[in-house]
Amino acid sequence: MPEQIKTLSLDKERIPKLLFRYAAPAIISMTAASLFNLADVIFIGRGVNAMAIAGLSLTLPLMNISAAFGSLIGVGASTLISVKLGQKDVQTAEIALGNAVTLNSIIGIIYTIVALIFLDPVLYFFGASEQTVPFAREYMQIILAGNVITHIYYGLNDNLRASGYPKKAMVATLTAVAINIILDPLFIFGFGWGIRGAAVATVLAQIVALGILLNHYTRKQSLLHFKKGIFIIRKGMPRNIISVGLAPFLMNVVSSLVIIIINRSFFRFGGDYAVGAYGIANRMISFFIMIMFGFNQGMQPLVGFNYGARQYKRVSEIFKLTLLCSFCVSVLAFIIAQFFPVVAVSLFTNDPTLARLTVEGLRIDLAVFPLVSLPMVTSTFFQSIRKPGKAIFLSLTRQVIFLIPSLLILPRFFGVTGVWASMPVSDTASFIVAAILIAKQLKEFRKDYELNG
Repeated sequence: MPEQIKTLSLDKERIPKLLFRYAAPAIISMTAASLFNLADVIFIGRGVNAMAIAGLSLTLPLMNISAAFGSLIGVGASTLISVKLGQKDVQTAEIALGNAVTLNSIIGIIYTIVALIFLDPVLYFFGASEQTVPFAREYMQIILAGNVITHIYYGLNDNLRASGYPKKAMVATLTAVAINIILDPLFIFGFGWGIRGAAVATVLAQIVALGILLNHYTRKQSLLHFKKGIFIIRKGMPRNIISVGLAPFLMNVVSSLVIIIINRSFFRFGGDYAVGAYGIANRMISFFIMIMFGFNQGMQPLVGFNYGARQYKRVSEIFKLTLLCSFCVSVLAFIIAQFFPVVAVSLFTNDPTLARLTVEGLRIDLAVFPLVSLPMVTSTFFQSIRKPGKAIFLSLTRQVIFLIPSLLILPRFFGVTGVWASMPVSDTASFIVAAILIAKQLKEFRKDYELNG
C-alpha cells in the first residue's frame, strides 16, 4: 500500500507549523541537490586546478539546458499524474508515468548525440579558451554519456513525489548526494582521474539513486508501477505532458542563455580566472537560493488552499512568514559574503589569484542579496493564487528585462567589475517591481477581509 499522507486543516492549523511541515522535505531535498553540485566544485578546485573550475563553470549552460528538457517532461508528467490521481484515474496516471520514461529516454539520447557532436564549438561559444576547453570537454563527455540516466532519474523522482511518496523521493536524492561526496575524492585524489573523476562520480551516484526508484516502480504494491504497455506513446499524451512542462522548460532555457552571456562577458573582460571565479560564486549563491526555493515550495500548497477557501487574511500571513524565512536565509548569505568571504572561498580553491577574484566578485554580487527574497517569494506567490502572468513576468524581470541590458552596458564602462555589478543592479530593479505588485495585491486582500470579516 502507498504511504498515507496526513490530511491537515490547511485553513485552520497554525501557519508556522504548517509552513515548516510542508517546507522541510523540500528544503532538505534542495539543499542536498545543492551539495551535490558544491561537492564537484570543492573537490575539483582542491584536486585539479583553477582552470578546471573555469572549465566546469562553462558546462553550466549545457547542464541547465539538459535540466530544461528534463523539467519539460518531468514537471509536465508529475502534474498530470497528480491530476489523474485526484480524479481516481490510476490507469491514465500509469500511462503518463510510462510515457514520461519513454519521452525522457528519446530526448536524452537526441540531446546527448547532438551535444557530443558540437561540443567543442559550443564550449568556445560559451566563453572557453584553449586552457579551459580540455577540462570542460572531459567533464561533459562523461556527463553526456549518462544523460539518459539523469533524465529518467529526475523524471521518476518528480513522479514519485506526485504519487504520494515524498519521503522516498527525498531518500533517493540524499543517497545520490552521499555517494557523490564519497566517490569524488576517491576518483579525483585516489585514482588521479581529475575532472573526469568528478563526472564519473556524478553519473554513478545517479545510477544508484535511479536503482532505488526502479525498485519502487517495479513493485506491484506501489500505487503506480511499471506495467506492460504503459511505455508505448499514446495519442495526445506527449502534448498533454509538454504543455504543462513548457513554462519551467522556458525558464531553464532563459537561465542558460543568461549564464552564457555572463561567462562570455567575464571571459572578454577578465579572462579564464574571472570565469572560474564566477563558477565558484554561482555555486555558493545557488546553495542559499535552493533553501529559499524550499520555503517557496512549502508555501505554495498552503497559499493555494487558503486562496481557494477565500481565507485572504491567512494567505497574506503565509506570504509574510515565507518572506521572513527567505529574508533570513538571504541575510545569512550576505553576511558570509561581506564578512567571511575568504573562509568560504578557501573551501573551493587554494589558487591565490582565483581566490582573490572570487572574494572581490562575491562581495559585489551579493551586495544587495537580501532584496532577492522579495521577488523570489512574490513570483511563487502569484503562481499559487492562479496569476501565472505576473509570476512569469516577475521571474523574467531579473534575468531578461534587467540583467541582460546591465550585462551589455556596465562592463563597457567598468570592465569585469561591471559584470559583477550587473547582478545587484538587476536585483534592486526586480525588487522594486515585486514590491509594487505585491503591495497592490495585499491591499486587495486587506480590503476583502476587512469588509467580509
